[in-house]
Amino acid sequence: MRRIVPGGMPLVEARSQNPRTQDRGRRRPTRRPSPNSPSARRSSGERVRPEDRRRSTARRAAGTQGASRPSMRRDVYVGARPKTIDPRILVVAAIALVAVVLFVFARCSGAAGQAGQPADGASAPAQQNDVSSTEPVTFTISFAGDCTLGTDEYFDKSTSFNARYDEEGDPAYFFRNVRDIFAADDLTVVNMEGTFTESTERQDKRYAFKGPAEYAQILVEGDVQAASLANNHSRDYGNQGKEDTISALEQAGISAFGWDRIAYHDVKGVKVALVGLNALAEGDSYHEEVRSVVQQARDGGAQVTIVYFHWGVELDTVPGEFERAVGRTAIDAGADLVVGSHPHVVQGYEKYNDRYIVYSLGNFCFGGNKDPQDYENMIFQQTFTVVDGQVQRDDAINIVPCLISSSTSINNYQPTPAEGEEANRINAIIKERSDAIAALDA
Repeated sequence: MRRIVPGGMPLVEARSQNPRTQDRGRRRPTRRPSPNSPSARRSSGERVRPEDRRRSTARRAAGTQGASRPSMRRDVYVGARPKTIDPRILVVAAIALVAVVLFVFARCSGAAGQAGQPADGASAPAQQNDVSSTEPVTFTISFAGDCTLGTDEYFDKSTSFNARYDEEGDPAYFFRNVRDIFAADDLTVVNMEGTFTESTERQDKRYAFKGPAEYAQILVEGDVQAASLANNHSRDYGNQGKEDTISALEQAGISAFGWDRIAYHDVKGVKVALVGLNALAEGDSYHEEVRSVVQQARDGGAQVTIVYFHWGVELDTVPGEFERAVGRTAIDAGADLVVGSHPHVVQGYEKYNDRYIVYSLGNFCFGGNKDPQDYENMIFQQTFTVVDGQVQRDDAINIVPCLISSSTSINNYQPTPAEGEEANRINAIIKERSDAIAALDA
């Protein structure tokens, strides 16, 4: 790994809790289960309810009644008349008594209803001396590119992703070489470019990918917690295929986001929103859609908002003007990080307004081609620091150069970190393409 430190749509929410942050003071457990695995899972997803919004409502001070004025009646005596008291003394005493009563009443009311403190004794909002609210919270999120966990029905069956799955008989095979990387972070996100379905209603298109629902276990075994569906293959088998995919992912404990879904993950007590957008259709009006959905995430209580775009032109090594403009629009709208996929090759990244835009992560676990043109890809990691609910603008990114296969002769669908000269070569490619992006502003 190389650490680099450079100088509206309807809202559906998926929530997940992250047990990585709960046990033994470690970021993550060594293993996370699926419904078929005994390991502990750290993340789950569910649909958002519109009412699911963070509220902080101070209780109103309870009302109190004022004290009544003492009686000033003249006493009538039968028999001998007592010594006469000067009326002026009585008036002065009464006034003093009233003053004392009013003073005591005011002190009591003030103690019960002073600003920020409820009168009924309930807990008040956090005070400035609450140390826990200002302690830094640090966590790392990993992002990988296109995962096509299945095949096209017209591909050679003997060399397909599905054939490899049957041959290995173990869903852990596919992410075996990268699992330790994902196990060491706090949240792992990929682009799920395909479907998990038994539907036979293939769409009329050049490539349509699918695998059975059990293939979702591949992501579970790889320690992946979230998958974007905002791409041009999520409906390869129509809406039924898309819904089947969502169901398979949710049953495996993986949050599906994109299109009309925003996933919220609780990471060490910080609410992280994952937004997925398909930006393949260019148009000026798209910028407003981007602003709207980012605002929805923030209105939903997100403290960290990440946008995963599906955009660009296949095999282009430098993003186009539209992708750069839309990515910057997302940052300007409040996104803390933008990552992208679809070109099927690695593109560079840039830093814009103290936030990163990573234009293309490349293919990752890719069943879409047994021998693609480029084997290079990257895992992009960012470590976020949140203090008192605010994301700090510190540089803390890491790029892991990878290959889509552990074999150099064929795609065996097993992404593997590059080492030695191969790692240097991929890092050089990423730098060259990042420099090309920077040159566009020159």
